[in-house]
Amino acid sequence: SEVLAKLEPLNFGASILSNKLVDSVSNQSKDKGEAARERQVLIWLLVFNGAMFFIEIIAGWLAQSAGLIADALDMFADAAVYGVALYAVGKATSNKLKATKLAGVVELFLAAGAIWRANYQIYTGAEPEANTMIWISVLALAVNVTCLFLISHRKNDGVHMRASYIFSANDVLANLGVIIAGVLVAWFNSPIPDWIIGLLIGFLVLSGAIRILRLK
Repeated sequence: SEVLAKLEPLNFGASILSNKLVDSVSNQSKDKGEAARERQVLIWLLVFNGAMFFIEIIAGWLAQSAGLIADALDMFADAAVYGVALYAVGKATSNKLKATKLAGVVELFLAAGAIWRANYQIYTGAEPEANTMIWISVLALAVNVTCLFLISHRKNDGVHMRASYIFSANDVLANLGVIIAGVLVAWFNSPIPDWIIGLLIGFLVLSGAIRILRLK
């Protein structure tokens, strides 16, 4: 309005056509581009984790491995987190936070399931198959390292992406734990390392859920 007041005395018919920033259109295009890149990353993470869930849950059941079953539930939890994060892309910050909190609640239930299953394995004295534990976990580790690489470049793009990064990092630790447990099962011919890693993964998922619920 101040600029217009200076121009009107010149009688050139000056008037305000718009009060938007001249780069607002380019900013909107940039935001859409960022959202598209976030969405693409999350779709890949969802596909990878969903596929590994089915592979690990079947292998864990056949191999009677508490560690593999717990890691499979962790994969399912992550797939749920990525699905929720995918929904949150392009949404308002408040909606992203609500979606992230929902993912944290899902994690809590799956952590409880992993801990229960590990205790059930201990109660029944299940004997795990060490070779299956090791090779399936090596495959899962390769998948999760890939996921961690994909998400690492976008972990600061919002609370929903930070949550995704936390779970991807936890997955790598869980996979390494199952591989070590498989080696120890074969070395000592004892199921105890598998039982321990199953419980540890359950508590790792629980810890991740608590961290997610504390995000602001």
